[in-house]
Amino acid sequence: EVQLVESGGGLVQAGGSLRLSCAASGIAFEPYSIGWFRQAPGKEREGISCIRSSDGATYYRDSVKGRFTISSDNARNTVYLEMNSLKPEDTAVYYCAADQGYSSSCGWVVTTHYEMDSWGKGTLVTVSS
Repeated sequence: EVQLVESGGGLVQAGGSLRLSCAASGIAFEPYSIGWFRQAPGKEREGISCIRSSDGATYYRDSVKGRFTISSDNARNTVYLEMNSLKPEDTAVYYCAADQGYSSSCGWVVTTHYEMDSWGKGTLVTVSS
């Protein structure tokens, strides 16, 4: 069973930075992809970034491109989301999620409302103005 645990959320002022972590376990099938999603109050959940295990390719939704960076530490089975130049509209619950056994989902994650197979419980990020 895939387990994903997010951490690193909190309160930050506009213009500040946070780094989220997603500790993954139980992923048994290569290739796999891990994505970061967020859900703001009253809005639909959307994928904002994704990383593919097969080649380390990274994907970003336009709204976070240039400000957020996804990376992975395979030795620690952890995926990170470095968030810089945060804005009040980045306030949301942030989730990490995973698909395993195929590698084609990252593109859908950042351009559609595609939902991955396995989910963490989320971590809250609040950006004050």
